[in-house]
Amino acid sequence: MTDLTTLGIAAIRDGVRDGQFKAREVAEAFNAKVAGADALNAFLVKTPEHALAAADAADAARAAGETLKPLAGVPIGMKDLFATKGVATTAASKILEGFVPPYESTVSQNLWNAGAGMLGKLNLDQFAMGSSNETSAFGNVISPWRRPNDTAALAPGGSSGGSSTAVSAGLAPGATGTDTGGSIRQPAAFTGISGIKPTYGRCSRWGTIAFASSLDQAGPMARDVRDCAIMLEAMAGFDAKDATSLKLDVPNWEAALSTDLKGKKVGVPKEYRVDGMPGEIEALWQQGIDWLRDAGAEIVEVSLPHTKYALPAYYIIAPAEASSNLARYDGVRYGLRDLPEGAGLQDMYAATRAAGFGDEVKRRILIGTYVLSAGFYDAYYTQAQKVRTLIARDFERAFGECDVLLTPTAPSAAFALGEKQADPLAMYLNDVFTVPASLAGLPAMSVPGGLDKDGLPLGLQIIGKPLDEQGVLNAGLAIEQRAGFTARPQTWW
Repeated sequence: MTDLTTLGIAAIRDGVRDGQFKAREVAEAFNAKVAGADALNAFLVKTPEHALAAADAADAARAAGETLKPLAGVPIGMKDLFATKGVATTAASKILEGFVPPYESTVSQNLWNAGAGMLGKLNLDQFAMGSSNETSAFGNVISPWRRPNDTAALAPGGSSGGSSTAVSAGLAPGATGTDTGGSIRQPAAFTGISGIKPTYGRCSRWGTIAFASSLDQAGPMARDVRDCAIMLEAMAGFDAKDATSLKLDVPNWEAALSTDLKGKKVGVPKEYRVDGMPGEIEALWQQGIDWLRDAGAEIVEVSLPHTKYALPAYYIIAPAEASSNLARYDGVRYGLRDLPEGAGLQDMYAATRAAGFGDEVKRRILIGTYVLSAGFYDAYYTQAQKVRTLIARDFERAFGECDVLLTPTAPSAAFALGEKQADPLAMYLNDVFTVPASLAGLPAMSVPGGLDKDGLPLGLQIIGKPLDEQGVLNAGLAIEQRAGFTARPQTWW
């Protein structure tokens, strides 16, 4: 029999439905693979019993002749930013160590309702703040990829680094991610998988630990575009518990997948040709343009003049929202409490936060509190919000000339862990291509396009109009078919 862990979501779903194998066999195979991959540090909590219970339910439903649920028999990884009832949820931070939610996030509940099972909770950058998965309080996630003849540990991207590593290493056929400024797309590019951030509001944020509420959006990470479409259908939907949730029916994205782009226009933003961009990234971008032209699309150059202000605006808005959201972690009701002898309430707050938050989280809270403070609010936060409006307007105008945009996903391939840790600004530049779409709340996807000179994956990003996930998925599928990307990391762990 085929190694079941080499199969993606569609193949597992169809195989269970057609009786080619039992869902329990799939769950057991992935559970065994997860158990043997501790060297990657992708999982913070393993839940083999959850995966087996969902599999047994799928097998029982099939034996009884019932119609199977959309994800029956499919085990997945859950980023540890989603609250899971009865299972520890920490956001990879010491301040939430030991926290076991008495409730389930809407996105995870939607997936369980669709028949999926949980293999475990995936590691991430602490509170989703980071681009390399080096800020987790529970150790770095290691990419399954390596440079030739080099054992240096590489970054799996961030913040959804546990998710990208789990999917790329074959520990899970799919995983949830969250994307605030690129945290689905950049790790997908680094590890040679696909990932889509849907339109802001497509997926409920209820029960997802908040970083920056006006930017955070859940999405799927999987081996290919079809699997992302299948998973996103299960994750998305209106939720009355989230005031930003869109009251719209969820389209059948998988059924409408098409690689025929005749009549479509693909915009190439000239401002994304940044100084110092590696030749390999430039060449891959041109290759992506040629692939989409081959699929029938017309290529047009567009302008997004405020792109250069996106990163500075993001690093004011996101920390400002983080400083507000993270104020709830005070040691009073749940999570860590550090109470020095004889300390008062303010001392407890200070001690708990000093012990519980990591350096990057503290850095962003300090920046956010500063830009929201009296005398600086108008100079920084108000200005950043105005820039955000201008960036959204740029996209609106560009989409008057085209249907989707094509850009690189990240300015480089994966770098070694520790390579950029000492320079926060160098780390923040990882998000230079992904942040603008986040600020505008647009759907955007990364698909693998090829390998760099060291044999490491490089991704291409498609950005779509609001609510046009279908257009993004179709362009992604057109690239996927023409790229023929089948590279997988060699097992060393």
